[in-house]
Amino acid sequence: MRGDLEFGSIPGLVRTAAERYAEREAVVDGRVRITYRQLGEQVERAAAACLAAGVGAGDRVAVWAPNTLDWIVSALGAVTAGAVLVPVNTRFKGAEAVQVLARTRARLLFVTGTFLGTSYVAALRSAAGRAVTGAGGGGGPLAVPGAGPLPGLPHLRDVVVLADAAPADFRTWKEFLAAGDAVSGTAVRARAGAVVPGSASDILFTSGTTGEPKGAVITHAQTLRAFGVWGELAGLQEGDRYLIVNPFFHTFGYKAGVIASVMRGATMVPQPVFTPESVPARMAAERISVLPGPPTLLQALLDHPARAAYDLSSLRVVVTGAAVVPRLLIDRLRGELAIPTVLTAYGMSEATGVVTMCRRGDPAEVVARTSGRAVPDTEVRVVGPGGAAAAPGEAGEILVRGYQVMSGYFEDPEATAQVLGSDGWLRTGDVGVLDADGNLRVTDRVKDMFIVGGFNAYPAEIEQVLARHPGIAEVAVVGVPDARLGEVGKAFAVRRTGSGGGAGTDVTPDELIAWARREMANYKVPREVEFVAELPRNASGKVRKGLLRERAAHTGRCGDGTGSS
Repeated sequence: MRGDLEFGSIPGLVRTAAERYAEREAVVDGRVRITYRQLGEQVERAAAACLAAGVGAGDRVAVWAPNTLDWIVSALGAVTAGAVLVPVNTRFKGAEAVQVLARTRARLLFVTGTFLGTSYVAALRSAAGRAVTGAGGGGGPLAVPGAGPLPGLPHLRDVVVLADAAPADFRTWKEFLAAGDAVSGTAVRARAGAVVPGSASDILFTSGTTGEPKGAVITHAQTLRAFGVWGELAGLQEGDRYLIVNPFFHTFGYKAGVIASVMRGATMVPQPVFTPESVPARMAAERISVLPGPPTLLQALLDHPARAAYDLSSLRVVVTGAAVVPRLLIDRLRGELAIPTVLTAYGMSEATGVVTMCRRGDPAEVVARTSGRAVPDTEVRVVGPGGAAAAPGEAGEILVRGYQVMSGYFEDPEATAQVLGSDGWLRTGDVGVLDADGNLRVTDRVKDMFIVGGFNAYPAEIEQVLARHPGIAEVAVVGVPDARLGEVGKAFAVRRTGSGGGAGTDVTPDELIAWARREMANYKVPREVEFVAELPRNASGKVRKGLLRERAAHTGRCGDGTGSS
């Protein structure tokens, strides 16, 4: 099915789903249950409120909130109003969120009130204020004072708190929606109808080796076509009940979750936080049939001490992905839980999240050992350092070409040119091997990225933050194995010294880790710190991270120079 041709745009998809699946349950969020007809009405009302707020076609609208019905409605409402969606990572600290808002010149922000004990509104205010004085950090250009509700973000004209209370200069979700009641349905439908398949639908931020956030620009057509294919290959069906644990700020959560469900008429059950204690009970109560997620999530579910007390027999589709998926995990999912469809896949934001995927019926060895074959109408190559194609079984950099490859990074032609050639091939920065059947096995990461419990962590970005500590002169971060999270960061740091020793000589591993927790998202924080006299470098001065990984493998979590959290 060519989703981009059938629906034209995401607003077209929402409108069609509201008619096609009208009385089928669309979203279950706590005690709230709504049908697809009601979802369509709520999205149209949110779009009307966006118009009333002055959001124009192509304006950027950000959402900084966990997986909830309000996220779905606000995001789809903004896109229906012709805006470009900017999902913001809920693990970000205030400065990191402000950087994304400033880079995209976001016009409107939907933000949660308090999540996991943190006031996002307070974090936003504090970070925006620091950005004006130059103390915000986080890389990228500093914001400048303006007339909006937040100093330092002059383009941000409205902040809507997805809660019942908001500061005087912000608006509550209810107040925002009420302001749109004066906008006619005709005006909303006219704006939605003006959205064409080639229009940008969202900007999903990733990070590269420079540590600077880069936003991959993806269109409506790319999104619909890619996740029409994803739903077909996964076997997603009308009436499926889909527990969406993957965060909505990520392609896996928003597009493989929300968009794919709306395309197929599946019931969305958003899960703000995964906890092994609560999820099995919810899965049993809601008769969940579809559960994509990283291997660590699935491992936690299998190892739940009371799993046998819950009826999980409705679960029939699991999709996962990582550089390494243990064969035992696949066997346990198929055996202990009797799940008929267990698939692995590979994707990245720059390729709309979908590059390769296993097929239903593939043997367990293929599912565990590889990330499957290229999805239809997509080319995958593995090349050596000189650009020549690697033979089957030989490692090289993974290149991708197809309809789903981004048009480029948002307002960053230099970074775009580094990864996207004029011939359409995208350099992924990942190292992999293709077998004789075209199955891809991801073996390493050119960009040194490591994955912490399903979240991508980029060493250069972490290093930039750690280097701001007054006691640190130099630092390098590598990923090391972790039994629970798959990988975690380990930092090798050089203390700053001055006359008489200085404060830098006194900083301890635990102090640096505690400081890092206040400055960056938790998954980025190194779990270990080892202080060294100097970092190993090659002749050109580049840090030799291979040697650091070897050292980390030999030293482990012991010794006077190592601290852990």
